[in-house]
Amino acid sequence: MRKKLRVFIAILLMLMLRGGPSLAQESRSDYRELEQVVLAELKETGTPGAAVAIVSRDRVVYARGFGVSNVETGAPVTPDMLFRIGSITKMLTATALVSLSEEGKIVLDEPLGKSVKGLDQELSLLTAHQLLSHSAGVIDYARTCCAQDESALPSQVRAYKGDLVFAEPGKIFSYSNPSYIIAGYLIEELTGKRYADAMEERLFKPLGMTHTTYRPAMAMTFPLSQGHEANGTAQATIVRPFVNNVPDWPAGYAYTNVFDLARFTIAFMNGGRLDGKQVLSPSLIATLSSPYIDVPFSWNMPPRMFEGASYGHGLFIVEYRGARLFHHGGAIPGFGSFIVMAPEHRVAVIILANRTGTILSKSLEKALELSLPLKTKTPETRKQALPMSLAEMKKYVGTYVNGALRIELLVRDGKLFRREFYPTTVEQGLGRDFEAPVEKVGLNRFAFTPPGETSPAEFVLLPGAGGRLEYLHSFMEASRRIAASQ
Repeated sequence: MRKKLRVFIAILLMLMLRGGPSLAQESRSDYRELEQVVLAELKETGTPGAAVAIVSRDRVVYARGFGVSNVETGAPVTPDMLFRIGSITKMLTATALVSLSEEGKIVLDEPLGKSVKGLDQELSLLTAHQLLSHSAGVIDYARTCCAQDESALPSQVRAYKGDLVFAEPGKIFSYSNPSYIIAGYLIEELTGKRYADAMEERLFKPLGMTHTTYRPAMAMTFPLSQGHEANGTAQATIVRPFVNNVPDWPAGYAYTNVFDLARFTIAFMNGGRLDGKQVLSPSLIATLSSPYIDVPFSWNMPPRMFEGASYGHGLFIVEYRGARLFHHGGAIPGFGSFIVMAPEHRVAVIILANRTGTILSKSLEKALELSLPLKTKTPETRKQALPMSLAEMKKYVGTYVNGALRIELLVRDGKLFRREFYPTTVEQGLGRDFEAPVEKVGLNRFAFTPPGETSPAEFVLLPGAGGRLEYLHSFMEASRRIAASQ
């Protein structure tokens, strides 16, 4: 009997081993090409290190750290290491707020004033749906200091005034960090708990995201990568001090690692199921992943996953090389990140890097090519410039504003120019002030080359309620026309 039992166990172990290679085996046999791309891109971009993970169906099939987590000590990046993920945080905030709507604590399409108190009268007319879909018409900014007390989140939101709204709500996509700061305030008000505690209880614990936190004092108890920055080809240096601004936590300040994010992707791609349990409802996943508003801009920088995109709640949605992808990137001083999910194929790719704004787009694309049946990549061609008469150019000239951002279209010597100004502030660091010639490349679509770039960026002009060209949409933000140049 014992002999038969031993034979049975041996056969069972053999079948288990045949069921799939180990993480290390898959790394060696299937992902060598990816690893070469990652190492080359780290060198090319001057990024000290990164963590990369690939999810297939219900498990992580690849996870590895590359490079160093600290240029001063040379400590290596490990895949369990925490990184700041910047705006990928919005995906998490949206999930928590939608879960509260499923419990009847807020109606996403009703004015905020029906559910919470303390907001400016004009802001109370906005809806949670508009905030989460970046369609509330709220200006954009992001501060990197200096509030450290968690009471600063509700204090800041209650101090917001109606002038935060610059465009007609519900009409145009315009990326807005303050929209998600207000969403974090809603989570506090509806749960009666601090934002970080509410996120821990409602999302991180149920999903088993045991290393995800907003609190620096908690993050430093885990393996933690330092953040770095570098100008051009200069040697990367550690960002000091480690940036922290509590009111902005809901928009971009989560610490996490690729394994915790992988657990979120598995639940998202499996209708809310994780480890055999229903941890998020299918209707919640459907709400997050429904396309609510078109994203009318083209991104001149890789990854080129924004052409024809729409936005759901905390996620961009796009058809890319034949695959339907849900994605978001993040940039915060010291770190850059990107997450992509392909639910139809149940594949996700996560890349976390420790240099400001680094995406590692070549590595991302290679990981997707190894994991998905993507269509052949079409070569990129520069769009041909279209003629513009002087009378046509004069229809476009004017000043377009979004908060502190000021863009002017002007005509000089028979040519159209774009002048962009953003002030230098203590909170946000270096500003920008440049002027570049503009070419027309389509109907109300234009191209210019920002300083330091080799390929052109595009912007579009969009009509307002009266049909007049009223908004300039560039990168992820809209700016409203406040005056026509003379």
